[in-house]
Amino acid sequence: MSLSEKITEIEKEMARTQKNKGTSMRLGLLKAELARYRQQLLDEVSKGKGGGAGAGEGFDVSRSGDASIGLSGFTSGGKSTLLNKLTGTYSAVAS
Repeated sequence: MSLSEKITEIEKEMARTQKNKGTSMRLGLLKAELARYRQQLLDEVSKGKGGGAGAGEGFDVSRSGDASIGLSGFTSGGKSTLLNKLTGTYSAVAS
């Protein structure tokens, strides 16, 4: 099975896999495997064309999901102000 066929199979499996908490680990592993195969494909293409930077086409892995962060610090330390300035939004302050 060629790399292109492997990439196609992984993309098909990702498309038919339902996205939920139970399948997030499997989807993450598939994304990593897909990125590895794409990199191998790009390496083969660049070697075939004489190598060098920029010899092959690039690819992107899109962001997905939500991120969670936590801020800790002293009382009245400016945590909410920092969050507001970084995100450009307004977060309600508990009082």
